[in-house]
Amino acid sequence: MPLTHTVRFIPHQRSISVAEDVSVLAAAQLGGMPLPHSCRSGRCGSCRARLLSGRVEYPDGPPPGLSPQETGEGFVLLCQALARSDLVVEARLIQTQASAEIKTLPSRIVRREPLSPDVMRLILRLPSVEPLEFQAGQYLDVLLEGGRRRSYSVANAPNTGSELELHVRRIPGGAFTAGLFDSLRDGALLKIEGPLGQFRYEDGAEPVIFVAGGTGFAPLKAMLGQALRTDTRRELHLYWARAMPRVCMKRRWCATGRPAIRGSRSIRNAPAGCMRRCSGIIRT
Repeated sequence: MPLTHTVRFIPHQRSISVAEDVSVLAAAQLGGMPLPHSCRSGRCGSCRARLLSGRVEYPDGPPPGLSPQETGEGFVLLCQALARSDLVVEARLIQTQASAEIKTLPSRIVRREPLSPDVMRLILRLPSVEPLEFQAGQYLDVLLEGGRRRSYSVANAPNTGSELELHVRRIPGGAFTAGLFDSLRDGALLKIEGPLGQFRYEDGAEPVIFVAGGTGFAPLKAMLGQALRTDTRRELHLYWARAMPRVCMKRRWCATGRPAIRGSRSIRNAPAGCMRRCSGIIRT
């Protein structure tokens, strides 16, 4: 049995038990503590907290989302940190809506649609008897062999049936994208885990500004879909930049018809027809 240590979080004065082979973040989630997090791979820095006492280790070396200066100031990334003694951690908690259950599910590729030379629109179908409840803005992990995983934001709004839309950018030599672009066919099975992340759309009356680059548009597309479905009069502004030499990935999202939603963007190295401002409805 792995050793366990006590982790005390301040200023909340809450404590949890953490096994040495479980990250502090994972143990906190099991204990019902809503700590901020996103990628869970040590890259985004969302789970950064200050270690006031105790010792942690990183099984895969220093995480890329933490600078040497931050490490010197006592900061740690809880998604990668393994406790090697009792800890006292200064961390903030987040106010969240009731979290949906994180599930591991099989999915089937329904279709693949190129959106540009290096971006694929991937449609997955889930089992009809086991839906995935998520909120606009969240993401899921595609589980690969050897314990590897790749994270992708869900690009469709919730409650749209058993299909999920992902926008996948090709990475040369990528463990998942090479197969997706070159060898995987419609009907292939993928294992996914989700929903994950704290990036979510919140209803309200005040104007909202969405800013994205490239495939970062995917979670915003889900949020816009949710906003449009509620028929809100809320003013929404979308700024989306993408360097695309041959195909303008955004042109399909601009159409007239709804003055409450405006889109504006600046694209480098794109066709001249894409270098324009569009106002109107953004269809999802």
